Amino acid sequence: MLKKILWSIVGLLVVIPLVAAIVGTKMDQFDSMAKAGAAFTMPPEKVNAYTVSEHSWQPKIKAVGSVSAVQGTTIRAETDGVIDSVLFEAGRSVSKGDVLVTLESSVEKAQLYEAQVAAKWAKIAFDRAKELSKTRNISQAEMDTAETNVNQTDAKVRYYDAVIAKKTIRAPFSGELGIRKVSTGQFLEKGSEVVSLQALKTVYVEFALPQQWIGALENGLPVEVQSDAYPGKSFTGKVTALNANIDPVTRTIHVQATLENSKKELRPGMFVNASIALNLQSKSLMVPATSVHHTAFGSSLFVIVKSEDSDALVLKQQPVRLGARHGDFVIVEDGLTEGDQVVSTGVFKLRPGMSVIIDNSLAPEFKINPTPKNT
Repeated sequence: MLKKILWSIVGLLVVIPLVAAIVGTKMDQFDSMAKAGAAFTMPPEKVNAYTVSEHSWQPKIKAVGSVSAVQGTTIRAETDGVIDSVLFEAGRSVSKGDVLVTLESSVEKAQLYEAQVAAKWAKIAFDRAKELSKTRNISQAEMDTAETNVNQTDAKVRYYDAVIAKKTIRAPFSGELGIRKVSTGQFLEKGSEVVSLQALKTVYVEFALPQQWIGALENGLPVEVQSDAYPGKSFTGKVTALNANIDPVTRTIHVQATLENSKKELRPGMFVNASIALNLQSKSLMVPATSVHHTAFGSSLFVIVKSEDSDALVLKQQPVRLGARHGDFVIVEDGLTEGDQVVSTGVFKLRPGMSVIIDNSLAPEFKINPTPKNT
């Protein structure tokens, strides 16, 4: 028993110094790692930089409008009658004066013939009366009656000519026909719809603007129009008319622009977005829209400044008040001065105080009036 106790004591005397040596070594290692971590600094982040400067830009007013035809109507029957023939195809182009529909007119033609015969005999009687008046063998009353008969019969001939002319429905101007609403043999009442006719080579775009813009509006201002029917495509025209009065309910002025529409893409009734470029030039501090960091507390930019204790570049988060956006840029109304350098891309991954270096080798090109390719 005593022998076992002695061996245990000898074992402890051997193990305790060994454990103490291992623990001391590990403590030295942990202390070295802590000192190395404290001395470690993250390498600077590469960023794209943009120098804040003043840009000139042309103010634009945006509005919602609708398309209307310069000439457009629904052709209607001017008289009653049974349709004898339909001489047009729906959706086709027609020229002014083209015959679209003819109505049965045999009764009116018979009445016209009767009137023409009566007019002929009235003219003969009048000529005879004139001959008799030379020898005073006819009274003035009889002469007046003969002349009146001529006028009355001529008027009746012209009346039946007009009635028969209305039996032929013609295109009042050149344009595009819509869907026909009549067919051969149908009895057409006066005022009934026949077909829609729209001149589409030139169209109007009409929209309303707040009265505050009246002083800046004038004929000839360029207008750009876009429609969701043609994504990415713009149509251009000019302001051609301003309404003479202000709407007393909405306090807006109605504006009319004229656009060329040779491909007939814009159709009357279409909803469009219009943008008017004013004859004004403004200057403002601008930065790329991609440089703005949006948070729940507002908008800010990362300004590149020198560190206080070295020449290294670090980031300072600067709150700003923004204005309107123009192309790739946004106006900075407050918070920056001309010449400041801001990070232009990738701001979501940055933080204040971060060390950075400027590398614009892959920086995108920013434009006030970008013209992206239509893909």
